[in-house]
Amino acid sequence: MRQRSATRLLHALKSAGPQSAAAVARRFGITSAAARQHLAKLKAEGLVAFEVAAAGVGRPRHLWHLTEKGHGRFPDNHAGLALELIQTVGRVFGAGGLESLIAAREKASLALYRARLGRGDLRQRVRRLAALRSEEGYMAEVAPAPGGGFLLKENHCPICVAARACQGLCRSELALFRAALGPGVEVERLEHILAGARRCAYRIRPQRP
Repeated sequence: MRQRSATRLLHALKSAGPQSAAAVARRFGITSAAARQHLAKLKAEGLVAFEVAAAGVGRPRHLWHLTEKGHGRFPDNHAGLALELIQTVGRVFGAGGLESLIAAREKASLALYRARLGRGDLRQRVRRLAALRSEEGYMAEVAPAPGGGFLLKENHCPICVAARACQGLCRSELALFRAALGPGVEVERLEHILAGARRCAYRIRPQRP
């Protein structure tokens, strides 16, 4: 299997979540047999695995997903160094020092986000936010939200290791979105990687009266 094809397939599983071989085949315009062959090769490398899911009448489906090793193929933003720095700040300056560090990071990010989001309607600003987050490694995308508004879906967390050690980073990112999008906008986290979800997802909509 060519490296480029393997990378594209891993990216598809990362961004869209568990999929059947048939779904992979449709995505790449290949036969189901070819898709299974590619997936089998990635499984032999320990990059993907499958779970059996009931599909009503007929045979159960195999839903393919990334393994921990497969997730490791995506950038982690120098996770080891970030974790070491967080632990050092906590030891030297205590919890207060760590909160000050997070607040300073949030303040600097807010200036950048406000400049990049600019003016426009909520749809335009949410799309710019997704583009900015993708540049930062979050593999972000936007979709309509049931009941109105938008879903900002982040399929990768490049600071996941650091966030597990310092959950204030996740709290800060939610506050950052709310401040950047400004008054009159609700931002709610619906899915959270640290809570066991495969991605983080936020519902963004005009504030209800």
